Amino acid sequence: MITVYGLKNCDTCRKAMKWLDEQGLRHQFIDVRKDGVEEADITRWIDAVGWETLLNKRGTTWRGLGDAVKESTNESTAAALMAAHPALIKRPVFEMNGRVVVGFRDEQRRLLEDG
Repeated sequence: MITVYGLKNCDTCRKAMKWLDEQGLRHQFIDVRKDGVEEADITRWIDAVGWETLLNKRGTTWRGLGDAVKESTNESTAAALMAAHPALIKRPVFEMNGRVVVGFRDEQRRLLEDG
C-alpha cells in the first residue's frame, strides 16, 4: 500500500493519483491541509530526503512568508514551519515499504513502479 500525502486541489497530486489508479497500485490519499500532518511525519521525511528537498519554495505560501522567516529557515526549523503551513511541503509525498519519494516526475514514477 502506498500512502500519498498532498493537497486535494494540487494538479500534480491529481495526476499522481490517476497514474497510480492506471498502474493498479493500491494507495490511500491524505490531504495534508484537511486531514493534517504530524511534525513527526515531516521529520521522518526530512530524515529520508532532506529538508531542502521537502520544502516547497516555489509556491505562494513560501512567497507570503516574511523575509525573516525565510532567511532563518534551516534544518532545525523546517519541520515545524511545514507543520504550521502544510502547503510548504513539496508534493506529492509517497510512503511505501519504509521509503519516501517526493515529487512526481519520471524518476519518481520509476521508484514507485519498482516498489
